[in-house]
Amino acid sequence: MTEKKQIKITKPQTVHLQQPAWDGVREFKVDRKGFEDKSQLACSFYLVPLDSQPLPAYLPGQYLTFEFDIPDTITQSAKKVIRCYTISEMPLAEYYRITVKKIPAPKDMPDLPSGISSTFLHDQINEGDVLLVRAPAGHFYLAPEMTEPLVLISAGIGITPMLSILHAALKDDPKREIWFFYGVRNGHEHVLKDHIEDIAEKHGNVNLHVCYSQPDEGDVIDRDYQHKCRIDINLLRALLPLKTFQFFVCGPKPMMESIVPALEDWGVPKQRIHYESFGPATVIRHEKSVQTTAGEKTEPLIVTFTKSGKSLNWDPSFSCLLEFAEANGIDISFGCRAGSCGTCESVLEEGEVEYNQEPDLDLEEGTFLACVSIPKTNIKISA
Repeated sequence: MTEKKQIKITKPQTVHLQQPAWDGVREFKVDRKGFEDKSQLACSFYLVPLDSQPLPAYLPGQYLTFEFDIPDTITQSAKKVIRCYTISEMPLAEYYRITVKKIPAPKDMPDLPSGISSTFLHDQINEGDVLLVRAPAGHFYLAPEMTEPLVLISAGIGITPMLSILHAALKDDPKREIWFFYGVRNGHEHVLKDHIEDIAEKHGNVNLHVCYSQPDEGDVIDRDYQHKCRIDINLLRALLPLKTFQFFVCGPKPMMESIVPALEDWGVPKQRIHYESFGPATVIRHEKSVQTTAGEKTEPLIVTFTKSGKSLNWDPSFSCLLEFAEANGIDISFGCRAGSCGTCESVLEEGEVEYNQEPDLDLEEGTFLACVSIPKTNIKISA
């Protein structure tokens, strides 16, 4: 009799797991569509349910998961693409609004394709079209028990969850102290500029600080922006008073990997730093090194991808197995990269993994989500 292989998936001890507001996908009609910046790269889509039933509330900062059937010009068939976009409006609105930045090809590599889903939304989805949408989800949100002053830090299209958090915080407490930091290159990329300035003008407790890293000739300091720089820890330390804040950070990878560890070094407790990176990016946070006694050696964990025929030493600098696989040329499909859509569901053939955060959906026995898990022992994955 052969010994049964050990397969174990460890979940976090403390999670805030919520049941989805609806099962599967729900049809939403694009009621309105409009650009939110001068460059016309950021476009908002106002979505109303096709069944006319009331919209469930959601936690400010959460996102929607979309299932797109995008035409493949090569095979002349439809390709299913799953992507997540943050709701950029306050909860309890009569619609859901997402604000999507069209991702162009890199300037130095114009032959590369532009963003698949963002280009599809911008160029092919119009008012009256119907989209398939899964219920609001995500672990980056302003929780009801968070009553402290807020510091909201974002750059580029990372502003979208901050708008939802800002609206919700002011609705619950119009006098709440809020520091709002937003960074872009210049006025052409300034998303929802008039809207944010109007909020700050009406609420003296909202301290707005906009940073342009490369302002154009037409951009005027103290009118369009307050600081000619990127957001960094020096700016935060110079402006923020010494008190207890809840920090929310969202933006591109370089900003995230600068701000999040710097806040920790400043002495901000990890439980008060909430972050989410947009696009295929993760943030490597400071971790204490494992102490060993004299002469003791710590053997690296082995991750075996059985279909690819690769056995690799696990590198703990990676935040998840999906990122580790990608770095080693192993293809695992993904959608949300946040434990919600289920696209990266993989079979664990042997060993034990543990989740960084609880997935938002139930999985088949013996499977796990690669985007929110790391190995706990030597493991074998069917990939």
